[in-house]
Amino acid sequence: MEKKLLTLFLGLCFTSALFAENALKSGFVKGNPEIKSINALSFGPEGILFIGDSENAMVFAVDTEDEMANADKADYAVERFDEKIAAMMGITVDNITINDIAVNPLSKTIYVAVTHSNGTPALLKLLDNENMELVDLTDISYSAQSLDKAIAADAKDRRGRSMRNWAISDLNYANGKVMLTGLSNQELGSTFRSMPFPFNNEQEMSSLEIYHAAHGQFETDSPVKSFTTAQMDGTDYIVASYTCTPLVVFPASDLKPGKHVKGRTVAELGNWNTPLDMIVMEKENESYLLMANSSRAVMKIKISDVANFNGSLTEPVEERSGTAGVEFIALPFVNVQQLEQLDEKRFVMLQRKSDGNLTLWTSNDRWL
Repeated sequence: MEKKLLTLFLGLCFTSALFAENALKSGFVKGNPEIKSINALSFGPEGILFIGDSENAMVFAVDTEDEMANADKADYAVERFDEKIAAMMGITVDNITINDIAVNPLSKTIYVAVTHSNGTPALLKLLDNENMELVDLTDISYSAQSLDKAIAADAKDRRGRSMRNWAISDLNYANGKVMLTGLSNQELGSTFRSMPFPFNNEQEMSSLEIYHAAHGQFETDSPVKSFTTAQMDGTDYIVASYTCTPLVVFPASDLKPGKHVKGRTVAELGNWNTPLDMIVMEKENESYLLMANSSRAVMKIKISDVANFNGSLTEPVEERSGTAGVEFIALPFVNVQQLEQLDEKRFVMLQRKSDGNLTLWTSNDRWL
C-alpha cells in the first residue's frame, strides 16, 4: 500500500511539473519570428531565453530546448573569442559586434548575441571551450509581445544618430516578469517596463527621473544603461546605472503603471564612463553588486552599503573622475565587456586583455 501511495505521489509531482512547463510555453508557436535585432538577453525558467529586439520594439521568448541540468559545468576559458565567432560566421572580426551574453541557469550554457556589420543579428550557443554553433532563429518555438509607446523608428538625437536602438537598453527576468529599460516616445523618455510572463499583452510602464551628480542636474531623457534586481531589508529594488556613472535605486513597488518615479541616487562612480553590465553575487550572507565599465575596472559594492545609505545625492560632483556616495572597491579586471553569473560561486567575464585578446573566462567568489 505504501509503495502504491509513493508511486502515486511521484506521478502527481511529475504531472504537476509537466503542467507548469506546458503552462509557460502554452502560447508558443513554431516558425520564424523575424527578429531584426538582439539588443539584450536574459534567461527565464525551463530554458526559455528572452530576447529584446529594439528594431521590432518587441520582446521574444524562445524555447531553447536546453533544459538538462549541469551543476558540474567546467570553467569557461575561450581565448580570441571574437575571432572564433567571426571565423565560424565566415566573416572578419571587424564585421561583428557582441551585444550581450546570457547563461542558461539550468545547463550553464552560454548564449551570445552578435550583430553583423550589415545589421543582421545572430545568436550563438557555446557547446564547450572549443565548439560553438549558430542557433537557427528562422524555425523556433516562441512567443512575443510588443512594446507600447516605443521610441519612433526614425527618432534621431541632436547629432543625427538613430535612437531606436535605445527602445530596449537592458532586460532581466525575475519573479514571473520580464523587466525592460529604454526610451519611449513620451515627453519623459526614460522608461521602465514590466511584462507578466507568459505574455498576455499586458505591460506596466513608468517614466524615470534621476539626479545626475556628474552633470549636476535632474534627468528624464537618459536611458538606464544596465540594471539588476536586489532585495534590501526585505524590499525588492531595481538597481540601475547610467552613463557617467550614477548608481540609482528604485523600489519595485513604486514602479506602477503610468507613474513618474524619482530614483534615489546613492553613488556617483565617475564621469566619462559607461556601465556595461552588472550582476549580484552572494557570499557568507552578504550580497555584492559587480559592475563592468567602459573606462573603469570592475567595481564591487556591498548591497548592504546601498541599503544603509541615507537620502540621495543632490549636489554636483565637479571633478572629471570624482566620486561620491556609496563606496566601491575596484577589482583587478579592466576592459570587461560582459558579466554573467554562472552559479552560486562563479561568474563569467568577457574581457579584452592588454594584448588585444578578447577572452571569455570564469572567475570565482574569492573576489567577494
